[in-house]
Amino acid sequence: MLILAVDVGTGTQDILLFDTQREVENCLKMVMPSPTLQLAAAVRVASRRGDDLLLTGVLMGGGPCAWAVEDHLKAGCRVYATPSAACTFNDDLEAVAAMGITLIGDDETRTLDGDITRLRLADFDYQAIAGAFSRFGVDLDRDLDGLAIAVFDHGSAPPGTSDRLFRFEYLAERIRAENRLSAFAFLAEDVPSLMTRMQAVAGSVPRDDIPVLLMDSAPAAVLGALEDPSLRRRPAIVANVGNFHCLAFRLGEEGIEGVFEHHTGEIDLEQLEFFLDRLAEGSLTHAQIFESNGHGAILFRHGPMPPDSLYVAVTGPRRNLLRRSRHRPYFATPFGDMMLVGCYGMVRAYADLVPDAHEVIKHALAGGDGKSLW
Repeated sequence: MLILAVDVGTGTQDILLFDTQREVENCLKMVMPSPTLQLAAAVRVASRRGDDLLLTGVLMGGGPCAWAVEDHLKAGCRVYATPSAACTFNDDLEAVAAMGITLIGDDETRTLDGDITRLRLADFDYQAIAGAFSRFGVDLDRDLDGLAIAVFDHGSAPPGTSDRLFRFEYLAERIRAENRLSAFAFLAEDVPSLMTRMQAVAGSVPRDDIPVLLMDSAPAAVLGALEDPSLRRRPAIVANVGNFHCLAFRLGEEGIEGVFEHHTGEIDLEQLEFFLDRLAEGSLTHAQIFESNGHGAILFRHGPMPPDSLYVAVTGPRRNLLRRSRHRPYFATPFGDMMLVGCYGMVRAYADLVPDAHEVIKHALAGGDGKSLW
């Protein structure tokens, strides 16, 4: 069985071609620039030329590309965008127009003239990835059995609702519905309508002949970290310190006991240790996170973790934030590769959601010895 897993982040897109016929460590992989970084670079080229911009495509991750577009506008150049592409910058199209972006219909894009750089927005480019693999003799069109893609999705909050609160209420609802990390994964046809970034990715996939899984990237990373044999023990706290967001799960024998999510750029080591301590004690409150500009916190078990068994593991591109922590966290490296944790998490979730794949993936992740970490 051959599954392509693509974890779309802010700095990189991490790509794993999971082959159940190989040792996991021998599976093919790539770590490439993220789509938002690629788009930002293309915008800056247009800025240097003094070109106007036409943005088409679909909603994608912002950050670097949004900042580049803002700089383009400040330089006095025009930016045109179709509504579906404009949602990259804000779900509220009136706010997008207030930025200085001119909204146009798809039919109007053909009538623009002059020095215009035309860029298509999308988080996932199947043809680019398939083309890269084809240069090494791998034919995804012929051999691929499944596809899994992870993105961080704030969702489309109703007017007047905090994006942070909306995002965290979604996380809490998913845990209440299914107390497992794969609850944050969906087959493409089942993605909730409010998860607009996942919906956009699903619509960007040119394959309708194989199962396609979409997953939130933060839980995917934590789920993938659990493939590290050192994370067999419970209870434990596993944190994913990403470029923009920091999420930590408290895990017990019965599943998820608590979780919080914050903005990485808004916290330092002292604050993060405080939140981890309160999570372990069972005393962390939603207000402590939300009022410090985080998303929120929820506890499903309020008792403290045994003080002599507090075990903290960390993954993510900004995991060094915890390197000097008094908790002496373990740096998870499943199958020897921290950068692919999200991909491993998606593969594991794929096995949960695609019954025909369960046993073969379970056997492959266990190294063929029948000893699963599940």
